[in-house]
Amino acid sequence: MPVELKVLGLAALLQAGQLILMAIPVNRQLGVGYTAGPRDEPQQPTGIAGRLLRACDNHFEGLILFTIAVLVVVLGDRSDGWTAACAWVYLVARVLYVPAYAWGVFLLRSALWAVGFLATLALLLLGLF
Repeated sequence: MPVELKVLGLAALLQAGQLILMAIPVNRQLGVGYTAGPRDEPQQPTGIAGRLLRACDNHFEGLILFTIAVLVVVLGDRSDGWTAACAWVYLVARVLYVPAYAWGVFLLRSALWAVGFLATLALLLLGLF
């Protein structure tokens, strides 16, 4: 299995872990009656619960582009040391992004997001050219 595909699988597991990590404080804060109901009246969690929700949503967004980049590399048979390194950089940045966002670490969250995004962009460019 290409390294990039393995990292994609790990990134999906990170997403699943984020869902679980976020669901507990959000359910505690908003109540199961709200989160299990139709949510006709929007409520937003605050504090760490809200930040974990936003980090989870952000990873869904980033994972889409990362998945496309991995598919371009793997299906285009362009996998090499550089593309593998880009994939690992993306994953490490995303793993570190979660606690940085949850704890509200000023600028670090944005820097980690940028590292993950640039690694994804590099992976896509390496797969295409």
